[in-house]
Parts: sequence; C-alpha cells; structure tokens
Amino acid sequence: MVSHDDVIQIARLAKLSIKEDELDALTGEMQNIIDFADTINSAAESGEAFDNINNLSNVFHDDVVIPSYPTEKILENAKDVADDCFLVKKRCD
Repeated sequence: MVSHDDVIQIARLAKLSIKEDELDALTGEMQNIIDFADTINSAAESGEAFDNINNLSNVFHDDVVIPSYPTEKILENAKDVADDCFLVKKRCD
C-alpha cells in the first residue's frame, strides 16, 4: 500500500513540490500504477519463446556511404567558425 509519506519521499527525490490538497490524488494514482505492475507481473507465461514472433531474418539495411556536402558549404552561414566547426556560446544556467 502506497502511503502519503511514500509519495512525499518520491517527490523529494525527484525534486518536485506537491501541494497538500494533491497528496490524496497522487497517492491513489501511485497505488494504481503499482497495482497495474502487479497485474502484469502475475500474468501467466505460455512457455513459448517470444523471440522472433514475426519470423523476420534480417530487417536491417546495409550501410551505404554517400558523399556529404563540402564543409565550406555547410559552414557558409555560420556566425562563428573555428577549425571547420561551429562555435557555440556556452550557456550558463
């Protein structure tokens, strides 16, 4: 059974703030999630292998190397460039 303290602890770990009036609803929702996971875990296994249920042998495409645009063309509209690379300002939050 999920308690209010469990929801408060999870919110604290996730660095979320929750209002007191939301606590009952969140506790109920968390319990529903736990109950659903328990239902899935208790499902009977058929014993059959689940691997390759569509009988696909190889669904991957071969890699094909194609020429890229010239570096000069790619960088021609760049505001700041150094050593054939885009220069991006460091963002400080």
